[in-house]
Amino acid sequence: MKTIKRILLVLLVVVGAVIWYNYSKLNIISGYASKNLASSMFVAERTAQSITTHDNNVPLVKLADEHYDPNQKTAFAKVFGLMERQTICREGLGCVLINDDFDPSKSALKPRRTKLQNELPFPYGNHGMYDTVFPNVNYDQLKNAIEGAFENYDLQKTRTVLVAYKGQLIAERYGDGFSADTPILGWSMTKSILATLYGILEYQGKLSVQDFHPLKDEATKSKITLNHLLRMQSGLAWNEDYTSISDVTEMLFLDADMTVKQPQQPVIADPTEIWNYSSGTSNWLSGILKEQFKTTQDYLDFPYAALIDKTGMHSMLIETDMNGNFVGSSYGWATTRDWAKFGILHLNKGNWNGEQLFDPNWIDYITRPTAHSNGTYGAHWWLNAQGKYPDVPRDLYSANGFQGQYVFVIPSKNLVIVRTGLGEEPDFDANGFLSEVVAAIQ
Repeated sequence: MKTIKRILLVLLVVVGAVIWYNYSKLNIISGYASKNLASSMFVAERTAQSITTHDNNVPLVKLADEHYDPNQKTAFAKVFGLMERQTICREGLGCVLINDDFDPSKSALKPRRTKLQNELPFPYGNHGMYDTVFPNVNYDQLKNAIEGAFENYDLQKTRTVLVAYKGQLIAERYGDGFSADTPILGWSMTKSILATLYGILEYQGKLSVQDFHPLKDEATKSKITLNHLLRMQSGLAWNEDYTSISDVTEMLFLDADMTVKQPQQPVIADPTEIWNYSSGTSNWLSGILKEQFKTTQDYLDFPYAALIDKTGMHSMLIETDMNGNFVGSSYGWATTRDWAKFGILHLNKGNWNGEQLFDPNWIDYITRPTAHSNGTYGAHWWLNAQGKYPDVPRDLYSANGFQGQYVFVIPSKNLVIVRTGLGEEPDFDANGFLSEVVAAIQ
């Protein structure tokens, strides 16, 4: 009996120590668990068991106790009975983590969507695939490359892979529980969508990213332009640490309005003097985007009318925060095929089946290396300019997201490659995978 009491006492001490050490994080832990469960269930239509077993089975987050209401499309999470957080889901807006001030009964505007109607195959329509065999593609080698990406799931955790050559789908594979119809959370791939919206606005003559000063009336910050924001060079402080209570975790899991945190940060350098990756900057850009429209409805419609539905990416959804702003830093969802369409649009330099959506020179802009990024970053796109992937062409550029979400565009090879999963480098060997796919194109 004494032994049992000692064991119980030790367990209580350990649990108490864990709670004490992580108490200030519990709000964020339960918030992450609740939000990820809700969106993965009610946007991606996956099972709660799969999400809990895989997606939320990571350090600290796995401590959360989760439950949900499928009728109300809500999810809840708490840790050791503390800090319960609720996420609600709304048609057209996705799911949002709410606080006590949020009124879920209040009606909210939603984007007006249109369905592209044609009989064209992928990528310009949704009616099958071209039945084309390219003589310069080694299909066996390509198959082996894709199979390699799915090996050792416990390490690589690959979920989906797609390869498009010259705009045509030549290979794809889906892991258990995923299909061509499953929306995938792109995380920071959403940043590249946001950048594209600015390319479209500039092409329409609505603004210039070089000349637009969002804080022109604030003396210490008046030099900042949209270009500086797209290149993460504002010179404003930002802490992008997901392992602690930081600017980014507070924004994503505590803030009602995610667009205001970055512009409120102190100046630590003049624009272009430093490069500092910031999800707050992307959400600030989402807020600036909103200011370009007369009404909130116009703002909500714009990404879909000008880009998403126009290119037939009908599965794509950008979730909003509590104040109705697109979370342009992190919360874009789309099927693997629709992520590939996004890449193909860029491979084609903004031309979509004969219609030019943004200036072809926009590609030169977003792929020009940003100072102080060591050649790894352009304008809300990642680059291979300095050989981050040494065995892959240097002209590769990509939309990257947390846990290894990628849309790779390789113009010199006419390739778009999509890979999604829960494992990123070094667990997933992106260089090795890409080099094998590229080698299959003779």
